[in-house]
Amino acid sequence: MCDYQFLDHIDGHVHVMKVSETSKLSKNLTEINSVQTGIVCQYENTVTNSNPAGFVMKSRDPGRFYILAGLEHSGLLFEAKNATPLLEQLHILHDIGVDGIKLIASKPTERKRLGVPLDSPYFSDFFKECENMGISLLWHVADPEEFWEPEKLPEWAQEKGWGYDDSYSTKEDLYDETLNVLRRHPSLQVVFPHFFFLSADLQRASKLLNEFPHVNLDLSPGIELFYNMSLKKEETKEFFCKFSDRILFGTDILGSHSVEEMKIRAGIVYRFLTEDKEFRVPERADFLIGKPGDGIIRGLQLPGGIVNSITMHNFHLIFGQLPRLLNVPAAREECLRLGRIESEVNSIPIKETEGHQAAEKLGKITIASPV
Repeated sequence: MCDYQFLDHIDGHVHVMKVSETSKLSKNLTEINSVQTGIVCQYENTVTNSNPAGFVMKSRDPGRFYILAGLEHSGLLFEAKNATPLLEQLHILHDIGVDGIKLIASKPTERKRLGVPLDSPYFSDFFKECENMGISLLWHVADPEEFWEPEKLPEWAQEKGWGYDDSYSTKEDLYDETLNVLRRHPSLQVVFPHFFFLSADLQRASKLLNEFPHVNLDLSPGIELFYNMSLKKEETKEFFCKFSDRILFGTDILGSHSVEEMKIRAGIVYRFLTEDKEFRVPERADFLIGKPGDGIIRGLQLPGGIVNSITMHNFHLIFGQLPRLLNVPAAREECLRLGRIESEVNSIPIKETEGHQAAEKLGKITIASPV
């Protein structure tokens, strides 16, 4: 069992996919001292998105859970009759009280699935309105470079189907699309998870942060992030000290993880920041973390003030000191809309959909407020 002790922190990158996971996830996050949490919702490999589970999480503890809501592309992918354009989705989600938006459309698998560049007209009004309204994005772009190199592809990535041939966008193509968006919208507030997959090129990461003052990076594994940075510990420590107000703590925890797996993930990130030791991932880490023999992680032992910025303060700077108020009736209405799409596309009774299950739970709530 992982017995690593955590100080209070904000985990800005935790996934919930199903309404049935919400109770366990809330309890387990308490056990690892995640005093506030960014609950990340997305549509990857689904008909709509996991927003219904996110709304239920927010309703459980309104002062604790921030929701980074996913978009749904059922009109583009399935011509669903209950589909809603992206701009209208954004306004609906803002009225519901979400705290930001999660984009996954620049992950190679999803970019291929959608078939639409991020700098295309399909997304243009959405990005413009996010900039105008001051809505922050958690935007997954690309993947580790070895995913395009079959001989270097990790076993766990192979099993997830994350090896990319010529039918997928290249890493550089995905970066080009993203940079085009950032240059069109210089005030767009963005957090790129997994360090924008630039952990092996800190000079390029530094150039990115210098060019775009509203861009930030999170530390959620890809475990390669910590292996890459451990190869150049002093350069990494200098980078973290220089950009200490632009880096956020995150774990990529899943609602399906056990509390031990969650502790291991959080422990890897926290130990990397705070300890001056070499260590390996524990034997009982979840499958996507890999095996102890994959590499050595060298802790940075950063000053306490910098650790506090990364693990607490920076999240508040971007997403606010408290989560926004959840508009329960509007959240319930959106859940029912998503349920209708899932029912239509998957040909299942609406009562079996995540949206309907969430709407039933939300229907028992009169108000959810962070104060």
